[in-house]
Amino acid sequence: MSKLILVTGGAGFIGSHLCERLVAEGNTVISLDNYFTGSRENPVAGVEYREGHTKDIAALIPETPDLVYHLGEYSRVEKSLEEPALVWDLNKAGTFAVAEFCRTKKVKMLYAGSSTKFGDGGLGRDQSPYAWTKATNTELVRNYGAWYGMKYAITYFYNVYGPGERAGSYGTVIEIFRQKRLAGEPLSVTAPGTQKRNFTHVDDIIDGLMLVGANGEGDEFGIGNEKAYSILEVAQLFGSEIVMRPEVAGNRMGSDIDTSKTRLLGWEPKRNLEEYIRATA
Repeated sequence: MSKLILVTGGAGFIGSHLCERLVAEGNTVISLDNYFTGSRENPVAGVEYREGHTKDIAALIPETPDLVYHLGEYSRVEKSLEEPALVWDLNKAGTFAVAEFCRTKKVKMLYAGSSTKFGDGGLGRDQSPYAWTKATNTELVRNYGAWYGMKYAITYFYNVYGPGERAGSYGTVIEIFRQKRLAGEPLSVTAPGTQKRNFTHVDDIIDGLMLVGANGEGDEFGIGNEKAYSILEVAQLFGSEIVMRPEVAGNRMGSDIDTSKTRLLGWEPKRNLEEYIRATA
C-alpha cells in the first residue's frame, strides 16, 4: 500500500539511496534538503525535492506524511571541531523542529543516530560536537516518545560506503582512499592507524532502514557489519603507498556494535568491503 514518506537529507549519499528504494516500492516520496552536502546531480525519478533547512520543516512540508526518515544532519566527526555553531544549527535546531513536526502531525519519526555514541566504551559520545549532538538527539527523540507518545525508531549506522559516496573534507574514508588510489596518490592514515571501524555497504543500510521504518519501535536498532577493520588494514587493501599523519582530536579507537534488534526484524548484512574495494579501486 502506497504511503507518503518524507526523507530529510534525501539528496545526500544515504538519503538518495533510500529515496530510490522507497519509490521503487510504490511510495510517494518528498525530499527535504538544504544541499549543504547533498547533491543536485542525478535526482531520483519520482521524488519531489524541496530545498530548505529542517528547522523550517513546518512551513516547507504542509502535508502530513505517513513516516518521516530524519537523515538530514551534519555528519563529520573531526571537521565538526572546527565549526561547532554550524553543527548546532543543523543538528540541534534542525532536529528539534523535526521532532516537533512529528509530534504535532502524530507521525512516526525514524531518526538516524550515530554509532559514535558507543565508541570507546561510551566515551565517544563526548569526543566531538558531532558525536555529542547526535547522542543527545537520540535522548530527545526517546523523550518525545515518553512525553508525548510520539512513535519513533532510532537507528545507528556504522561507516557507510558504496556508490555515490563523496570525498573531500566532508567525505568518507573509503571514497577518499578510492579517489586517491585512482589518482595514484598515497593514502593518508591518521595515527596510530589501529583505530577500528565497522564498514557497512549502503544497500545493507537501506535494507535495515526499510525494515525498521515499517516494523521497528524504540531505540537501539544497530545497522552495521560486525566485521571490524583497522584504518591501516583498510588502506593496505587498496594497495597504495601509505603515509601516516599525526593523531587528531575526536578520533575514537573503536565502537561497540549490536545489531540484535535489527536482526530480529529479518535483517543481515550481505555485502563485503574487500569485494567492493577490489571491484571499484
